[in-house]
Amino acid sequence: MLSFEEALSRLLAAVQPLAEVRSLPTLAAAGRVLAVAQQATVDAPPLDNSAMDGYALAVTDVPQPGVRLPISQRIAAGSVGGQLQPGSAARIFTGAPIPPGADAVVMQELCEHAAGSVLVNHLPRVGENIRRAGSDIAAGCEILPVGQRLRPQDTALAASVGIAALPVFRRLRVAVLCTGDELRMPGEPLSPGAIYNANRFLLTALLQRLGCVVQDLGQVADTLATTRQALRAAALDNDLVISSGGVSVGDEDHVKAAVELEGRLDLWKIAIKPGKPLAFGQLAAGGRSVAFVGLPGNPVSCFVTFLMLVRPLILRMQGAQQVAPASYLLPADFDWLRADARREFLRARSNIEGSVALFPNQASGVLTSTVWGDGLVDNPPQQVIRRGDRVRFMPFSAFLD
Repeated sequence: MLSFEEALSRLLAAVQPLAEVRSLPTLAAAGRVLAVAQQATVDAPPLDNSAMDGYALAVTDVPQPGVRLPISQRIAAGSVGGQLQPGSAARIFTGAPIPPGADAVVMQELCEHAAGSVLVNHLPRVGENIRRAGSDIAAGCEILPVGQRLRPQDTALAASVGIAALPVFRRLRVAVLCTGDELRMPGEPLSPGAIYNANRFLLTALLQRLGCVVQDLGQVADTLATTRQALRAAALDNDLVISSGGVSVGDEDHVKAAVELEGRLDLWKIAIKPGKPLAFGQLAAGGRSVAFVGLPGNPVSCFVTFLMLVRPLILRMQGAQQVAPASYLLPADFDWLRADARREFLRARSNIEGSVALFPNQASGVLTSTVWGDGLVDNPPQQVIRRGDRVRFMPFSAFLD
């Protein structure tokens, strides 16, 4: 079996980012991957402006606290004041440009306002409460790198320097199919031996969270012929094909053989728990190759392998530079004394004390563990964990944002 690192490296090396680029309004670009680095064309802020509601003045006019100055003008955000008259103050509001002649703003809480004048109960210093032009962003500097998966703050940054549209890679088209004659949809009666199809909902939602265009091909019967036909149909108009189930070694597991007949299988079986039976390869479709991933049928195995292996594959195909999830070293609030030869991803939950608790049943069919938990503990092979040991914790939010 391949190690997790070897499998992930081979998956990422086997795909290339999409070449097609779309221009989207900045307002609609969140969640997409930036195709071209962006530079600021203006300074931000564009002018020296006030960081406070207060009074703009010259420091030399207030040599000590208790000086009273006449108010010569009023400057609101969006307006521009005139030259500050010597020996006077300007009533100014947050974001308003600093008038020529002023070199400080005294916040209004340190002043006493009277009709036509202000008593300054503070000794100001030069530059106090002034946001200088270009102090956030200087014109010409790079503000967003290529491959950035755009967050709300990224689009806000682009908007702050006047960028109205952003070049992004087009959405990844992904086909999803589930194998298994035992599967039923919610709302249908369960006959003996049947189960409801959780993976169809799981995979569709995960792919949509990653910004993919999902083609749901439903359920595929457990025969080699129907599996081959489904794979051919899935590969025609999509960039990636994902299946769940049918990748193990049972008589009714036909995905591995079907992929080998419709293309090629590049890897199968990974030394991780849960999720050992994972298949990756290429499907032939009209003279091109389409990436294929076959995930295990057990819901937790499907979930974990998607997060750890399919998610970074999708991000790479989308053009993202950063594909690894954030992780944190936290103390374990549990004992895990059953060391395994495979790398384990344990369902866990962080608590208010800053430690990590473990769901008691780590079986690969216990989907409740993924709802109770808020992340995974990444446990190396042959590793025993004792209470108080520091473990690597990956919150689900790092995968799903």
